[in-house]
Amino acid sequence: MTPFKLHRICTIMEPEEGNEWEVEGVLNPAVTRGPDGDLYIFPRMVAKNNYSRIGIARVKFNEAGDPVGVERLGIALEPEADYEKRPNGGGGCEDPRITYVEPVEHYIMTYTAYGQYGPRIAMARSKDLFNWERLGLVHYSPYNGIDFNGIDNKDASFFPVDLPSPYNHTSIAMLNRPLFPLTRPEEIVKNDDVHQSDEQRESIWISYFNLKKGKNTSLESAKFTSHHCLAHPVYPWENIKIGAGAPPILTKHGWLLVYHGVQKHEDCTKDQPAFYYSAGVMILSETEPQKILYHSPDPILIPDLPEEKIGTVGNVVFPTGTDRRDDIGQPNRIDVYYGMADDRIGVAKMQIPDRLPDG
Repeated sequence: MTPFKLHRICTIMEPEEGNEWEVEGVLNPAVTRGPDGDLYIFPRMVAKNNYSRIGIARVKFNEAGDPVGVERLGIALEPEADYEKRPNGGGGCEDPRITYVEPVEHYIMTYTAYGQYGPRIAMARSKDLFNWERLGLVHYSPYNGIDFNGIDNKDASFFPVDLPSPYNHTSIAMLNRPLFPLTRPEEIVKNDDVHQSDEQRESIWISYFNLKKGKNTSLESAKFTSHHCLAHPVYPWENIKIGAGAPPILTKHGWLLVYHGVQKHEDCTKDQPAFYYSAGVMILSETEPQKILYHSPDPILIPDLPEEKIGTVGNVVFPTGTDRRDDIGQPNRIDVYYGMADDRIGVAKMQIPDRLPDG
């Protein structure tokens, strides 16, 4: 039994009637507190033909402090750069995460740029959340002879403070999910779930950008290195793949990572793959982020509501944002914002337990 429990609050966003930017869904948002203390949400807004923009809205709360709705404020990013556009006229700025990264004194948005070469991780920065400057695609050093720059990648987010790399360099750490060949869920099913090693399932990786004293710490030309597979799928509910969800948030136990795991649907076949996307929790060491202190053996949220079971992609809960409720004097309360069946956005809340289970 996991000591972490998510309790649904509401469906906070759904496609707005008559809004052509959202006709194919509003989903998988970043959330962060602004300089004004308000909570802002950055949903992926999907127009016709899977054309994705990143919007911005302000979250509205009731007197009890629960989120109840949003005020739409416009567009934060839409496909403009070459790496965000596809030859058929489509394009994608998808699935953002946002962290205020203290060493660079900016909010950093990581998002999936879906261009002509497939999904890649891109970055943008802002001081105020309303004006965003693109920093381009993330660059990597090779890993065991593999050019990470040529591999599809998703689900990236930053830690908010500097951390030691495996070689004890002061660094900015980034979670990511490289999509190595033959690791996609559909490929796993077609290959009868046979793998040479755990690395051939999609996993959560961590990479580092080493900070140099007295040097410019802009991420614009940063190259990430010291790639390390942080966590493989372990438990039945996540045995097809896992991926980083919301950016890491510091709690009394260490870094809280709310992530997604995937298992086969009972109706899954080689010709018609079908999956469940659920949410789980990891706790990472505050000072050694590669050390996992807790990995939930069971999901903390599964597709259960009709809005989570039926949609653009059914049976999906996909966490991408968290809000620690310091604003109402409850630092042990974490609100989790998540995509519902690639169509809507839900929000649920949890309490950080007093202690972690042993072992």
